[in-house]
Formats: sequence, C-alpha cells, structure tokens
Amino acid sequence: MDRLVSNATPLIYLAKANQMSLLQSMVKHVYIPEAVYRKVIIEGKRLGEKDAYRVEKALKQGWIIVQGIKSIYPVEVTIHPGEAEVISLAKEKGIEVVLIDDAKARAASEMAGLKPIGTLWLILKAVKDHLLNFDQFLSTLEDIVQAGFYLKEEVYLRVVRHARELSAD
Repeated sequence: MDRLVSNATPLIYLAKANQMSLLQSMVKHVYIPEAVYRKVIIEGKRLGEKDAYRVEKALKQGWIIVQGIKSIYPVEVTIHPGEAEVISLAKEKGIEVVLIDDAKARAASEMAGLKPIGTLWLILKAVKDHLLNFDQFLSTLEDIVQAGFYLKEEVYLRVVRHARELSAD
C-alpha cells in the first residue's frame, strides 16, 4: 500500500505492541492530521507513554507525515473531532484508505467514499503477506489487548481462527 491516513488509536496500539516497523513495511507513507499528532505525541508524551516516543520516531524518520486540513468534511454521524480530521485529510489529499478502528467513524468514512481498515485488518494482512507468523500474530494481538484495545470475545476468537487459516496457506 502506498499511502493512508491514520487515526490515533491504531498508531497508539501498534506502538504499544512495538509493531511500528510492521506498519512501515506495509505502508510507504502514513499521513496524520494535527488532531492525531496532538493526541498521540503531545498528549502521550505529557502522560509519559512510551508509544508516543515510538510514533514520534517514525515521524522523524519521515514515513509518518503530519498534515493540516483546510476544512472539515461534512459527515452525517457524530464522530470525534480527530476522526473527522482523518476523513477530511483523506478527502483533501485524494487518499482512499483510512486506518481507523471506531465503528461509527468507519461508517462515516465509508459514507464519505473512503475505504476504512482497522488495526485487526492490518495485523491479519501481515499474516497473509507472511510478515507475521501465527505465533507473532498471537503475541501482537495479546500485546494490544493487554494495552487496553477493546475486543469482544467472539471477535477475538474469529480473528484468531482467521489468522490460523491465513498462516496455513
């Protein structure tokens, strides 16, 4: 994948699981709006979160790019201002894919004509592309869940089954 626009949550949890290099190997350029930068890096560093420094390192390496938006793209559902900035930035830059986990924000991005993917999609794609083996997938999944990533039990089980199938291919 050449480029996408990311919301805060996927970056935070990938960084907590120490998997920023996985994202870098899958996406050439990750754009983030200023609201995401403030939440992940400014607020994260203020709270002493290690993940904030990992994301900041990616920013300094140049593959994560902070970009301002000209205006908020109108969406029909109420979403977090940072998620609205993600959708707006994607529309302004002509980027089709957004990395976003919240269900309402994913629906809003689909209504805006974008293709939302989430953290789970990304790590499953890594298994499919042989960037992670099944054990590495399980370890990454466990790391993000332990870090506070909310996942219903049935979704967790379905994702693990799917990863096992993908790793058998």
